[in-house]
This record gives sequence, structure tokens and C-alpha cells, in this order.
Amino acid sequence: MPVAPPTPLAQERAETRTPTHLARERRLRLIAQRLALIVLLLIVWQVASLNAPAFVLPSPKRVWEAWSGLVVTANFWKDFGITFSRVFTGFAFAAVIGVLFGLLLGANEKLGEFFEPVLTIINTVSSTIWAIFALIWFGLSNWTTIFVVFMTAMPLILTNVWQGTRSVNVDFIELAQTFRMSRLQVMQKIYLPTILPPFFSAARLAFGFGARVSLVAETLGASSGIGYRLRQAADLVQTDQVFAWTLTLVALMIALEALILKPIENRLFSWKKRAGDQ
Repeated sequence: MPVAPPTPLAQERAETRTPTHLARERRLRLIAQRLALIVLLLIVWQVASLNAPAFVLPSPKRVWEAWSGLVVTANFWKDFGITFSRVFTGFAFAAVIGVLFGLLLGANEKLGEFFEPVLTIINTVSSTIWAIFALIWFGLSNWTTIFVVFMTAMPLILTNVWQGTRSVNVDFIELAQTFRMSRLQVMQKIYLPTILPPFFSAARLAFGFGARVSLVAETLGASSGIGYRLRQAADLVQTDQVFAWTLTLVALMIALEALILKPIENRLFSWKKRAGDQ
């Protein structure tokens, strides 16, 4: 059976569906799906809270009222800023140390083999144990949380950068040696562009892990911050405030991921997508 040719209007619509239009449609469809998921979760939460005491599972309305009461207080923003200053400081140290040692171990195979067991041991120790050590060493100070974030994020960044250096094309290294490029130039021109994608992937994960473990550290050994307020609310059985603080942190991490980290990654590595589409 012959197929009817497309009408001029259909052809015009097909021609106007450029890659930009398709990408916009995908984003809008994804936003709609996310909103639908949020609404579904709120409905399930509301139904579940009907048959549970408020101190066990408060309703979304009760949590919203608790959050509204917290936001207008000065302590809310103070603790908020304290927690994220600790997270950013620990993450910054982890990024610098992780990249430097990852490049060093990746560029020197013998050195990498020598220190590989140390990295395995560090990855094996849980964040809770690092928090206990930090509490012993630093007491109730900012450095307790900073240290725990650092020890959680640094091995992840170091490992990804290290593995990234192993994927460097040997021909490029030999060509650089032919042109008598210095070791620093080889690092800047060959190794650094190669490790940027794995570094950025690890950095996104490491920042999320760091934000989570900061709560553990602040719960165990801090007198300020979101983790401290969570412990305080739990001790007073203020479950609605526990939910409010937790959802605030989750919302902020989602916002950082969607509005800052993901756009930066798309901007830096847009060439990879273009190459893959060809």
C-alpha cells in the first residue's frame, strides 16, 4: 500500500526541529517528569503521615510550617553558612591534593604501584571512623568537619585523576619528548586536558559525599551547623524540624547540581557531545 507523502506543513515542522529545539523539548519534558515525581512523592508522604504519629512521620504541611519558622531566624542562615563553609573548605583541599597526587602517581608508574595499598586503606575506612579520629585530634572545632570532608572527597578525586592519567596516549608523550617539552609542559598540555573529564565527574560525586558526611561530623562533634541542629532537634523529638533541615540540604544540593555543576560540565565538555553526535 503506497504511503502518502508528507504535507508541506509537516515538512516545515520537521525542518524547524533543529538540535536546539530538540534539546529544549527534552529539557522541558525532563522538568515535567521531575515535577510529576515530586507531586507523587508528596502524595505518598501525605497518605503515609495520616496513619502515623506526628513525632514519627510529620505531614508535609507540618514540615513546611516548621521550615517557615526556621527560615526567619538568624540562627538558620548562620548554621547554614557554617556548614557549607566547612564543606567548601574541605572540598577545596581535597581537590588540590587529589589532583596533584593523582597526576604524580599517574605519571610515575613505580610511584603509583608503591602507594596503591595506602589509597586502598584510605578508601576502606568509613567516614564515621574518620569523624571519630577528627574529634579526638581536633575536638569541637571547624577542622573536625573539614578533615572528614577532606578524607572522604580526596581519595575519590585522586583515584579518578590517577586512572585518567593512565588513559593518556603514549604517542603524545613520545611526540612531546621529540619536541623536548619539559615535564611541566607535558603535564599542562597533555595530562591536564586528559584528566579534566574524570576529575569533574569525581568532583561532583565528592562534593555530594562531602556534604553528607559533614552532617555526620557535625552530629558527633560540633556546636554549630546543620548537623548540630539535626541532633538537637532529634534529642527534643522535633521530627518536623529534622525533616525541615534535611530537605533544605537536599534542595540545596539539587540546586547546586542542576544550576551550577551540570551547566559547567556541559560547557566544558560540549565538544565531546558534538563529536559523539557525528
